[in-house]
Amino acid sequence: MNPHSKEHRLMSTVPQHRARKRFGQNFLRDLGIISRIVRAVGPRSTDRLVEIGPGQGALTEPLLEAAGHLEVIELDRDLIPGLRVQFFNYPDFVVHEGDALKFDFAALKGDGPALRVVGNLPYNISTPLIVHLLAAGSAIEDMHFMLQKEVVERLAAEPGGADWGRLSVMAQYYCQVEQLFIVPPEAFVPRPKVDSAIVRLTPHEILPYTADDPALLFELVKLAFGQRRKTLRNNFKGRVSPDTLEGLGIDPIRRPQTLTVAEYVAIANRVAADEQASGEWGSQT
Repeated sequence: MNPHSKEHRLMSTVPQHRARKRFGQNFLRDLGIISRIVRAVGPRSTDRLVEIGPGQGALTEPLLEAAGHLEVIELDRDLIPGLRVQFFNYPDFVVHEGDALKFDFAALKGDGPALRVVGNLPYNISTPLIVHLLAAGSAIEDMHFMLQKEVVERLAAEPGGADWGRLSVMAQYYCQVEQLFIVPPEAFVPRPKVDSAIVRLTPHEILPYTADDPALLFELVKLAFGQRRKTLRNNFKGRVSPDTLEGLGIDPIRRPQTLTVAEYVAIANRVAADEQASGEWGSQT
């Protein structure tokens, strides 16, 4: 192997570091896959790029080369010295040591441009991390993630399919979701036991359907999908009446995976309006 090649640098970075199971670490090694990811992201010099979990810098280097600057968030403190040494020639390379699940992305944006977030996310935190990022709203321009293929299929699912669920509704309420391509296990060290996939999430500039109370919307979505094989009548019992559903043109015997984002928003807005009216009536009596 050429000691000056990218392959050699990638294999030799922090050589003593072993992937940690508790961090869900699988390091990307396939240069062809790395190039495809970078092309999909399309980094520009004007972007505010943020990489979650840079690991040993496989994506970090080409992102830096393309944009000239990059901020990374890394939880594993043993990897951080190696990253700083590897990219010391880039004055605009910034390392934030910490947990992305607790990171304030809106504060990071500040008064600057919206963030473009990239990452090979650990499988064990991918879903809660995406939920956390969705809450950042307009602070994020777009997101490109490597995730377990099963999670990407859930994010990009369509109503009526087996993969359509709570995560699908939450993601598609806020974002346009695109599954880009599959990544096989042999692209990583150590090899995961499942396929991965690249997904692009682009927050809607204007929400197609607006929930008056997003927290209520997601409470009801969680309730609806609590038991997928049961009907809305059963899952919403004591929370949303069959009459309310019928008033919206939704058959109470439908199952949760058959409803669209628009229908869930309509239910949440009707419940919110009914609760507000009930509260106002109660205050007058």
